[in-house]
Amino acid sequence: MYKRQTVYVGESDTHGHRPLFSEIVHRAHAAGLAGASAFRGVEGFGGSSLIHTARLLSLSEDLPVAVVVVDTEERVRAFLPVLAELAVEGLVTLDEVEVLHYGGGSRGAEGQPG
Repeated sequence: MYKRQTVYVGESDTHGHRPLFSEIVHRAHAAGLAGASAFRGVEGFGGSSLIHTARLLSLSEDLPVAVVVVDTEERVRAFLPVLAELAVEGLVTLDEVEVLHYGGGSRGAEGQPG
């Protein structure tokens, strides 16, 4: 069974001197996860209830960013303590996904992650 882990953070959130979304992607890579991507949102709101937008007249510098990881349930759940270590305050979700194709080269049988 495969899971999609999505971590929602703000573009201006940091860990040390690196953007938090970048730190999560690099930690996922170091943990050997099948892949991670960060997607910048154009508009959204979260726990603060403030709407952040990329519309020209608003010029927000704290747009929402979603970091998405897909791997086996075991590997994705094993990554949760890393998010806790990074003090991620944003929303973290886990969804079941069906992997139809994975072009990851030497990962697992039949091109599947894991």
